[in-house]
Amino acid sequence: MEQKSLARWLKIILVGVALCALAVYGVVLPSLGMSIAGANPEYAFCFWPWLIFLWGTALPCYAAFVLAWMIFTNIGRDRSFSMENAGYLKGVAWLAAGDAGYFVLGNMAFLMLNMSHPGFFLLSMMVAFAGFAISVVAAALSHLVRKAAALQEQSDLTI
Repeated sequence: MEQKSLARWLKIILVGVALCALAVYGVVLPSLGMSIAGANPEYAFCFWPWLIFLWGTALPCYAAFVLAWMIFTNIGRDRSFSMENAGYLKGVAWLAAGDAGYFVLGNMAFLMLNMSHPGFFLLSMMVAFAGFAISVVAAALSHLVRKAAALQEQSDLTI
């Protein structure tokens, strides 16, 4: 598969993921929250704080989508291994770590305010762990792309 075709497919997949995330954040979470609040009126006061908190987790995700789009654009231009892509990947790593940290701290705050259940807190730690794992993978890829870009630059100077 040539670079432009690969980049096009990666962008199509990214748009699909972004639309799915929009559906989750815009439709699924509000309707799920309303059904929980309807079934448990004692927790109805938690609906808006939780929804706003969860919407806040979407911001770093969409910022990472923008960085991924720029990486895919560079792949289409046959600049896969560039310092620019390494920087974008490092940005994705920081965004993922920040989002996971925000998620953990927010869940702890809601637990302390008695607006969450300890079982949900434990379940949310798995989500946070996935965010930290994405951060580590993106940081490792950033390091590898940076090394490959340096080798490619050195090779170009040799020839």
